[in-house]
Amino acid sequence: MVATKRPVGRAAAPVAGRCAAGVCDPERTEGLKAPAPNGTYALVNLRGPGVFLGAEVSKQGGTNDITFVILDIDGRNVANLSYAGAINQGLTQQNPYGLVLLQSPSIKTVTIGFPTPLLYKRSLTLSVTVNEGNVAQILANVIHGGV
Repeated sequence: MVATKRPVGRAAAPVAGRCAAGVCDPERTEGLKAPAPNGTYALVNLRGPGVFLGAEVSKQGGTNDITFVILDIDGRNVANLSYAGAINQGLTQQNPYGLVLLQSPSIKTVTIGFPTPLLYKRSLTLSVTVNEGNVAQILANVIHGGV
């Protein structure tokens, strides 16, 4: 019996026109509020459709860490947690929940990232509600892509 070499083709994308191996057109969108007095601020507003990959919100200053980080996708709340709440709940190292607080003596950063990218069809909003004094600035970055 003679071995025959058969041609090997590449697997086709599961849905025509979509990026199968990764996220199409990844980019970073930044939002900044400086200074950040008490109030609610939409730092990043994105229109869909798109894919949410991760975010970080850094807070410099403040008196009691009662500043909330809020992520809404298509009008549904995905995350709403204060810096103090993250510390009290022990979310200070990587975990499957997807929210982690990292801190240095002068800056505290909440990171948001899930094992699977989240699709937003209409909108994605990353905002903060500041309920404390002396917040020098809040800087947010969202990593997102197309579908």
